[in-house]
Amino acid sequence: MSQANITFEPFTQGHLADGLRMSQAVQWPHRAEDWALSLSVSNGVVAMADGQVVGTALCSSFGAVATMNMIIVDADMRGCGLGRGLMERVIALGGARELRLVATADGLPLYEKLGFQATGRILQHQGIARPTTPDLPVATGMTDDIARLAQMDTAASGMSRDALLATIAAGGEILTHQNGFAMLRSFGRGKVVGPIVAKDAATARALLTEAANRCAGQFLRVDLVEEHGLAGHAQDLGLDHTGTGIAMRRAQAPLPARSTDFKTYALVSQALG
Repeated sequence: MSQANITFEPFTQGHLADGLRMSQAVQWPHRAEDWALSLSVSNGVVAMADGQVVGTALCSSFGAVATMNMIIVDADMRGCGLGRGLMERVIALGGARELRLVATADGLPLYEKLGFQATGRILQHQGIARPTTPDLPVATGMTDDIARLAQMDTAASGMSRDALLATIAAGGEILTHQNGFAMLRSFGRGKVVGPIVAKDAATARALLTEAANRCAGQFLRVDLVEEHGLAGHAQDLGLDHTGTGIAMRRAQAPLPARSTDFKTYALVSQALG
């Protein structure tokens, strides 16, 4: 089908079922609840052909940064420029923000043509978690802690995600240490831990260990920032390396200066950074 037969519309709540159908077709693990979480902090676009949704893309805005995500093109519609059409529209939704995404190898050429540059790799680890005692004490956080934890998150990532973290906390668990925090929630086939934000690797390891401990015998996923070196520890906790994404950025405006005391060791998700 040619580009002339395709129209674009804003992504609304009414498109969530179509988004779920499309993500299932490409074997992504997202549930309806996972789509709804992404949409709650996003604007987006759907591509329509003959009354059917044939493409999706979301732009999740977090202050000075936006993440491009849930970019899916129907298998029968590939090769007609639909992916580029979706991307151009969500890039416009991002405005002057720095734009980020996690790419597959297949998507990399298009994103490079659109001005994105690779900055590192994201390692997906998952499996049946093994119970292990953390080397450092990890406590259970409260929703009253969100403002303080969001400051750590912004220091690490440059993103303002207070509302997102509050939503995750309301339906999940907060793990805290004086030098960092993590969040544990339902996702896909079981649970996911992320973000993991910490001042040092020892704290990050303890937070990941406690997440595995709380999910012992259950399916757990984590999306690790490769350069910070937690992959081996994840393996020890029963979480095997099952995929690699390419972290990319398109800097449209300089980010404000921020503290480098904290680092992001694991993402909220590949969609939401």
